[in-house]
Amino acid sequence: MAQQKTEKIRQQELRQPDAFQKAGADARDWLMQRQKFLAIGAGVLVLGAVGAAIVSEVSKRGEETASMEFGQTLTVLDRPVTGVDPADPTSTEPPFATVQARDEEIVKQLATFREKNDGTRAATTAALPQAKAEFRLGKYDDSLASLAVFLKGVPENDALRAGALEGQGYAYEAKGDFANAITSFEQMEKADSGEYLAGMGQYHKARMLILQGKKDDAAQVLSKIPTDHPNSAAARQATERMAVLASEGVKVPTPAPPPAAITPDAG
Repeated sequence: MAQQKTEKIRQQELRQPDAFQKAGADARDWLMQRQKFLAIGAGVLVLGAVGAAIVSEVSKRGEETASMEFGQTLTVLDRPVTGVDPADPTSTEPPFATVQARDEEIVKQLATFREKNDGTRAATTAALPQAKAEFRLGKYDDSLASLAVFLKGVPENDALRAGALEGQGYAYEAKGDFANAITSFEQMEKADSGEYLAGMGQYHKARMLILQGKKDDAAQVLSKIPTDHPNSAAARQATERMAVLASEGVKVPTPAPPPAAITPDAG
């Protein structure tokens, strides 16, 4: 029974979006928002000294140029792989022979773009889809380096930050560095992850504890997820993982019920 449950969990995790699945789409969303902002602000000079106004305008133009070039560079993510993706009759580029070939081209093009546009917001954002490709290629140190650039260059409230921290944790996990993986997942839990990743930082932390043989500690972490993040994907996976631990003889705490909703006094 435990084996069946473990296999069920494994299959569910394989179906979960990986840390970078939405990187290309999110990058495109950022690009569209940025271009809209630039269009609205086109021709508007910062009040103050003429020199400062010129510097500001040049910076805006540099960001606008980088944004447009970024959009062109991202098209490599959409080129299909023979036998993997459906053919695109509108594409002017031949399909890739293998997934590896596509990932190698993604890394090449994004690295060139980032070097050319160093210092722009677009270059910082490009580090995220590049990290995805590097991870898939098994280049975990390169992936960590790209993620470090992204995390250093974006604000603490950036919507892509939680996903980047998850990817960082995955890369450390692949290297067998469970301590740093836990640190990344803890930081991920503190970031604004939104509904998509709610509770996943705690869940991943529990996975690392299990890999280290600390199943009792993992059970404690897992038991809090359904209460902290009810009705989330993380809560469902945590419940199934706790069932596996219980079948292995681990004493699993009963999850606390969610706090009762506070209703206004009718009187």
